[in-house]
This record gives sequence, structure tokens and C-alpha cells, in this order.
Amino acid sequence: MKLYKNTDNSSERGILRQLLGLGRLKPYLWPKGNISFKLRSIIALLLTVAGQFVIVGSPFLLGRAINQLEVIQDARVSTQLTVLILSLIFGYGGLRLLATLFSEGREYIFAPVAQSAQRAVATQTFAHMHKLSLRYHLEKRTGKLTRIIERGVKSIDFLFRFLLFNIGPTFLQLGIVGVAFAAVYDWRFALVAIVIVITYVAFTVITTEWRLKFRREMNRQDNEAAAKAVDSLLNYETVKYFSAEDFETTRYDGAMAGYMTAAIRSRTSLSTVNIGQSFLMTLGLVLVVVLASQSVLTDGTMEIGDITTVTLVMTQLYRPLNILGFAYREIKQALTDLENMFTLLDRRPEIEDAEGASPLEAVTGRLEFDDVYFYYDPERIILKGINFTIEPGQTVAIVGPTGAGKSTLSRILFRFYDIASGAVRIDGQDLRTLTQSSVREALGIVPQDTVLFNDTIGYNIGYAKKGATQAEIETAARDAQVHEFISGLPNGYDTLVGERGLKLSGGEKQRVAIARTLLKNPAILILDEATSALDSATERDIQAALDRIASDRTTLVIAHRLTTIIGADQILVLDEGQIRERGTHEELLRADGLYAHLWAQQENEG
Repeated sequence: MKLYKNTDNSSERGILRQLLGLGRLKPYLWPKGNISFKLRSIIALLLTVAGQFVIVGSPFLLGRAINQLEVIQDARVSTQLTVLILSLIFGYGGLRLLATLFSEGREYIFAPVAQSAQRAVATQTFAHMHKLSLRYHLEKRTGKLTRIIERGVKSIDFLFRFLLFNIGPTFLQLGIVGVAFAAVYDWRFALVAIVIVITYVAFTVITTEWRLKFRREMNRQDNEAAAKAVDSLLNYETVKYFSAEDFETTRYDGAMAGYMTAAIRSRTSLSTVNIGQSFLMTLGLVLVVVLASQSVLTDGTMEIGDITTVTLVMTQLYRPLNILGFAYREIKQALTDLENMFTLLDRRPEIEDAEGASPLEAVTGRLEFDDVYFYYDPERIILKGINFTIEPGQTVAIVGPTGAGKSTLSRILFRFYDIASGAVRIDGQDLRTLTQSSVREALGIVPQDTVLFNDTIGYNIGYAKKGATQAEIETAARDAQVHEFISGLPNGYDTLVGERGLKLSGGEKQRVAIARTLLKNPAILILDEATSALDSATERDIQAALDRIASDRTTLVIAHRLTTIIGADQILVLDEGQIRERGTHEELLRADGLYAHLWAQQENEG
């Protein structure tokens, strides 16, 4: 059952509804089949409960010891009395130490459960992010998404610890204090303790709800600043091209100014809350001391040591209450962070495997587009009735003006998007009936815009084939005409390429991408302007290598430079989403149509 809908309007949800969402954490706190973790959780809870009884009981021993000291002033000191006093004092100290041991023992026992839960949720969220559609990732900012995941994961440990080991034990301690005060002293003490705590909690809830809007605005501004920073730094070269450093700094400073204003409001409202909480705590402490003093002076039902007892009990009760003020504020925020992460987890991938989808096996490489219509937006149709077939081993090139829809074909093949109508088939099987992973295993692409991981060159080439040997990586690099360049670097294949490969030139990055695809050795090869960033001499060398690997596999070439596709078995000329012309290079030149015009244009430019 989904507890959160796909909406960011979390401000309308009360904390009670958000707390219900914690049920989604149960599988992580109480994992199926993991007896060890279940035992750890149970023992941690038992230690927490036992610790509350010990915490409340220890002041009563000290109070009794003080009362016995008062007796010494009026009676002869006996060995028996001295032993009793010392026993009470050491008993008080022993219980205090025992409470600490219970608390730290609980942390020791529960730590693996909490950390395992964080790991499981983080991994699940990370995996889910990769299942979401390309459209989603193009629309969202990476910096904002990483913040949502980071805060959501951190909130899990916080919620476990404070709800199970702070909030719950605080109310348990209140119940124990109320019973102890009523049984040992007077119902009035219990009433004061209960009323003060309930008032404190109500005040905290109300004022925290009031100031939460400031915290939300602060987080929104923080997200915005982080997103601007990441976006600017990822586009470092573009910023430099346009001398836009000052513009980017001003833009970032504007976001930080918004964050500063929201942060000031959040902090000043927190001071107001702290003053109110301090007043309630002091009032409760004064009231129990007044009641105890009255009992000592008037009816003698209490002694001097009992004043110490009630003072210590209330002080110990206030200690977690003081944290409760902070905890409630942080729990409220943690619940919001967790909710945002679960909203992300609840988002259904746009593209999912059909029920009973079968894997694509023994690929021969026959590729077919059958009356394909496609659009990103219904108001603007990108592909209109596309029909073509590539037989195994053939090379078909797609050319046409910018914006004609050429690169969209590769995105459809990889099932980043589903088509509006028609069918795309590999070996006669509709892509929608096949598992996405098996389809992508059969495909290899050298994209126009090459993005590399911030790791070594060897890692980036070897990424195509998990467990590839160094010899296999180097063979692919040789075929891509990049081995000599890599070998000439001080660290060779261990050279770091920088974020998005910024340390390499465009041509070097593209050759690394070509080597990566060669290593994958796919049945169907897609070259999306694969040599667009290369100089003429390097392009000829790379083209020869591409021609060799394309000779025995199905190849779809999306090309801008027409000189690279002269030898294609068939050339399709795409314009405004439709195939206007098709044929070989010679046939299209003789037809004297759009292809011939593009060829003449490039000849003149050359």
C-alpha cells in the first residue's frame, strides 16, 4: 500500500499522518528471516524500558540517605546506620552507572540494525533512480535529487533513535514518575509532573508547527542554491567560454541570500520556542519544591531528603524533555525528508517491462521500424509513420537537418521512451514484449555527447564489460585509435579523466567512448555522430575501425558528415519527422533531392 502520493504538497499533512508512514520502515527495522536483527531490536527495547525504571528509582535512594543523615544529628551514630547511609549512597551511584550501561548497551546492540536499514533504503532508492525514465532525469536537477536522497536516508537513523529511544521512553518515564510520586508522596506531585509535561509537549507541537514554514522555506532555498552550484560547476567549460563567472557567482549569491533570510527567520522563531519551554520547566520545578517544602514545614509528611528526591526526579524528567523540544522539531523535519524520499520511491517508472516480458536471446540483429509515431509532447509530433528495416549485417544511415528526429530513433531503440503507435522490432520481436535489460545488452552506442565517469580511463573503457581484462581493454583502445595516446600519459590507463571527462579533449573522450562500445561487442551498433568531435585525419582512422566492426553486425548510423556514410547499404533522409528519401549514396545523388542538396552544401563548406 502506498502511503504517500506523488505530490510535493507535504505542508498539508499533519504529523500524525506522517507518523503512519513510518510503517514503511518496519521491513528494515524488523527484516524478514533475520532473527539476529529482530533479537537486537527486542533487547534494545528491553534495555530502554529497564533504564527508565532505574533512572526514576535512583533519586529515591539518595533522598533516603539524606534523611538518614538528618537522623544522625539527633541520635548517636551507629555502625548499622553508617552502613545503611553508605549503602544508599553507593546504591544511588550504582543505579546511575547502570542506567548509563543500559543506554550505551542499547546503542551497541541496535547500531547494526540502524545502519543496515540506512544502507538498504539508500540502495533501494539509488536503484529506483536508475529505473526512472530519461524524461524524469532531464526535467529534474541532479543536485536537488541527491539532497532528497541524502536527507531521507539520514532521517531513518534519527527517527529510529528518537522515536524508539527518546520519545517513547520519555512518556514511559513520565508514567513511572506519576505513579511513584502518588504512591510515595502525594497525588499533587504526580499532577504537577503530568500537567507540566503535557503542557510542554502541546506548546512544543503548536510552536513547532508555526515555525515549520520557515524551515521548509530554508530547505527550499538550500535546494535551489545547491542545484545552481552543481549545474554551474558541471558546465564549467561553458561558463569559461562566455566569461560568465561573475554572472554565475551573482546567481548563486542570490540563491544564498534567499537561504539567509529564511535561516534568520527559522533561528529567531526557535529562540521564541526555547524561552517558552524554559519557562514551563522552571515553573514545574518550582511548584514541586514549594509543595515538598510545605510538607516538611507544616505536617512533617516529608523530610529534607525528599526535597532532593523530587528535585532530582523532575530534573531527570526534564533532561529528555529538553531534548524532546529539539527532537520534535527534528522529527518533524525528518518525517518531511523521509516523505520526500518515499514520494520519489513511489514514482512509477515511465517505462516498465510488460508482465511476462521475455529476454532477447540469440540476437541475429534484424531491426524494424513499422509505422512508428512518437512525440515528447502531444502538441508536437517528432516521428510520423517511420518505416524501415535493417537486415542482419547491414548498415543503414539516417541523415537530415538538425531537429529532424534522428537521435530520437536511438532513444526509442534503448526504450528510454515508448512510441505512441506502430512497432519497433528486433528479430521480429516487439521491444515492448522484451525485457529492457536484454534489449540494451544487445545494443551498443557511441553517442554524440560523450560523458565519462570521474574515474580512470581504464575504468571508463572497461565499464562496457564487467570483469574485462586489461588485455581486452587495451585491444578495444587500439581499435579505437586511442591506445598510443593513453600509453603516453604519465599514469596510462590509470589516468583520472575528471568529472564528466573534463580533463580530456572532445576527440579523446569520443575515442574512449568508441573503445568502450567496441569492448561491449554488441549485436546491433548505433553510431550517433560518433566522429563529430574528431579532426579529419583521426576521423579517417576511426572510421576505418568502425567500418571493420560494422561489417559483421547490424549498424544504424546517425550522421551529420555525409562523407562517413557513403558506403552504407541504405541511407534514409529524415526531415520533419518523416522519411523523405531512401537509397544508396549514388541513387540519392542521382535523385537530386534533399540528400543531394545536403551533400552539395557540405562539399562547398569543405
